[in-house]
Amino acid sequence: MEYLLTRLDDKISSLNKTSKKALVAYLVAGDPDLDSTLELMHGFVNAGVDILEIGVPFTDPIAEGPIIQAAHDRALKNNTSLTDIFWLVEKFRKDNTETPIILMGYMNTFLANSHAFTEAHCSGSDAVLIVDVPGESNLEELGIKNKNLASISLIAPTTSEDRIAKICNSSSGFIYYVTLRGVTGSSHLNIDEAEKNINFIKSQTSLPVFAGFGIKTPEDASNLSKISDGIVIGSTLVEMIHNQSDQKEFKKIYNYLHEMSKAINR
Repeated sequence: MEYLLTRLDDKISSLNKTSKKALVAYLVAGDPDLDSTLELMHGFVNAGVDILEIGVPFTDPIAEGPIIQAAHDRALKNNTSLTDIFWLVEKFRKDNTETPIILMGYMNTFLANSHAFTEAHCSGSDAVLIVDVPGESNLEELGIKNKNLASISLIAPTTSEDRIAKICNSSSGFIYYVTLRGVTGSSHLNIDEAEKNINFIKSQTSLPVFAGFGIKTPEDASNLSKISDGIVIGSTLVEMIHNQSDQKEFKKIYNYLHEMSKAINR
């Protein structure tokens, strides 16, 4: 199946032309509620976010640390479904047709709906990241491939060079390099290790390499942006959203993202 270029590829190309690094922001759909998620998506973009990554709630999100696991639980208690997320993306697209959207989730959620990937594309999504599917898998055989959706894969510090080559060959959009040995929200970034591994990944693919997991401060963002093509912020945002969910006052979050955007493009 031949992959067709998407809004995600256009955004990355546009950033490259202006020598800018990509800022990707993650949030869990339905936490604290869908209306707030929609508001946050627009607010993120206005604050300088280039690409949105929407977490699809799942009962056992194995790659996530306690902060994001709790957000999944809250979203599921709100009965947030994949169909709700398609509605959310469609609603967002009425006002924003340019910002790429990635759906990040787990295989069972998508396999439960035989038309999930077609609906994802039709709603306005641009890519999927299926956490519990090995990146070198034949996604077409698994029935989770769509020519209109980029297929993003994770590469960890422990991934072998042989697997890295296979993952790069089967991926599209960009490669997501996991900067930490652990779940999301961990700490102790090892910049030297990240640089070595990202350089090897780049020797295996022409795809951009984004770095995520454990990025909390503008200093973290700045350091990683120097060795990658973009950064992904997740747990810190999810925690901030939860802390502000009662008041529904998200200005502090937008200010934080604005600072992160400046930090990676100094």
